Amino acid sequence: MKRLAEKWHAFLEWQRKPYEVAPLSEVHHTCATCRTEYQGNYCPRCGQSSRIGRYSLKNAFLLFLDVWGLGNRGMFRTLRDLILRPGYMIRDYLSGMQMAYFPPFKLFFLLTALSVVIEGGFNLKGKNYFEESRTITNQALNDSMQDDVSVDPKAKAFQDAYKKYSIKYYDLSIRYPNISTLLILVVLSGILYIFFRRSPAIPDLRYSEFLVALVYITNMFSIYNIVFEFLCINMIMIAVSMLLSLIPLKQMSGFPWWKILLYAFIVYIIAAGFFGLIGIAYAIIEVVRT
Repeated sequence: MKRLAEKWHAFLEWQRKPYEVAPLSEVHHTCATCRTEYQGNYCPRCGQSSRIGRYSLKNAFLLFLDVWGLGNRGMFRTLRDLILRPGYMIRDYLSGMQMAYFPPFKLFFLLTALSVVIEGGFNLKGKNYFEESRTITNQALNDSMQDDVSVDPKAKAFQDAYKKYSIKYYDLSIRYPNISTLLILVVLSGILYIFFRRSPAIPDLRYSEFLVALVYITNMFSIYNIVFEFLCINMIMIAVSMLLSLIPLKQMSGFPWWKILLYAFIVYIIAAGFFGLIGIAYAIIEVVRT
């Protein structure tokens, strides 16, 4: 037990430790591209890495990753840190350590595209999550839209209009997952920012910085979600991954756990009420128009 405790404390220390850039190479190099002689890791004239020499499969693979934006700026380091030290990584990124990590919005679009592929059937069971979710949603709406003579006609029209809004919102979220998620993040970040703008770890946090932090947290959730959906693990584990999204808020802000849970609950209620009001407004407009 003592050894496990020591390893746990060492892991906590590693979590809090910022990324360290590799020291400059003291070996003198001649750039294979521009023939410039230099000392360091990159050519000061054309920027080519000192590790690139004669053609090899390893170099070809690294160049392939760079073309698709996966090999530069620490893609794999970013994925690792989003799993093991998400809040501290986000704090490092916001403090200016941006070359060490993959850009948040680019990573967001890449993970969203991969998630669409996984949910569309590229998983261990060939399961189409879109069709399954659409079937469940349509069945629930059809069951709730059965004729009820006891319901007032105006109330029934309002109810049908609100359900129409729900169906449209669901279809848009499936058709345009990137845009719909970003819109939700803009709303959530605006509400969360009220509580986190004066956090102990970052007392002068800006809204733009918090929006970036929330995008990174969404990326962390997407990583867990992609793994669970590829393995076809039930929705309980996906709900657990949503709870794990509170960890980066704790690490990034420095607030105690009770405040994190309280703020998350309050924001959930406010956000649910906000989107509910949008649905009510849509239903009222539809009823008036008809």
